[in-house]
Amino acid sequence: MSVLVLARALKLSAIPALVASLLSGCSGLATLNAALLAQDYPVAEDIAYGPHSRQRLDIHRPENGTGHPVVVFFYGGGWKNGDRGDYRFVAEALVKRGYVVVIPDYRLYPSVSFPAFIEDGARALRWVRENAGRYGGDPDRLYLGGHSAGAHLGAMLALDRRYLEAEGLDTDIVKGFFGLAGPYAFDPMKYRSTRDIFATAETQEEAQPVNFVTDKAPPMLLLHGTDDGTVYPVNSRELAKALRAENRPVRHVEYADTGHIAILLAFYPELAGSLPLIEDVSRALREFEAGTFR
Repeated sequence: MSVLVLARALKLSAIPALVASLLSGCSGLATLNAALLAQDYPVAEDIAYGPHSRQRLDIHRPENGTGHPVVVFFYGGGWKNGDRGDYRFVAEALVKRGYVVVIPDYRLYPSVSFPAFIEDGARALRWVRENAGRYGGDPDRLYLGGHSAGAHLGAMLALDRRYLEAEGLDTDIVKGFFGLAGPYAFDPMKYRSTRDIFATAETQEEAQPVNFVTDKAPPMLLLHGTDDGTVYPVNSRELAKALRAENRPVRHVEYADTGHIAILLAFYPELAGSLPLIEDVSRALREFEAGTFR
């Protein structure tokens, strides 16, 4: 993420203490994590879920107790960038609400292309199913979340169950999904930035989560900003429409005057302003648990 994009998204003139460090060349997210997070909960870092160097994950968990519901969160980065350590702010917001949070890395282009990163996600889920109990989590209460390319990845796992089946997983292990600014219905062949990444797909439809909606889809919370010029809001609208056509529980929320990065950064309470993202995600997770999500 460029520092200039981050600065514009945050309107950093309102946060002068962070300006110098953000403009120094440091990772913007790393700087914000260091400045704003308590990070006073247990974290198990750099755990391998496969043989490749990018097949590793971190587990963030509440201080006490067992049997906590588990959220696996996939970050974005255009299938080309990303590091799990930069997303502690997402984990902290959810750990404070009683969730075990798993953030995996996954292989990226150009080392791999579609569908290798989806396959990595499925492999990570298998590891979580087999090991979450060792870290205070309940693998039978498993939820997925993601932002941008990570929301695409999570939605593919939730909807195209071939990936789970390839890992020997039951197709109903995902009890709910929340996605921020996901490209669920885009044609990757239309954009220079994604054409090569998805060139291995047999058809463009193979890469679009919206095409895999069935009456077995898990409940879904779809969040998008109206000012998102990177992943257009129509993506969430189309997925919500497809879910409703199958009579599946879906909640589609659009935040006014919110862009592609600002919606993610609302996981920082100090930066959320009037954007109720944490409350909307927390409410949906509780309702997934209770079976009352509509």
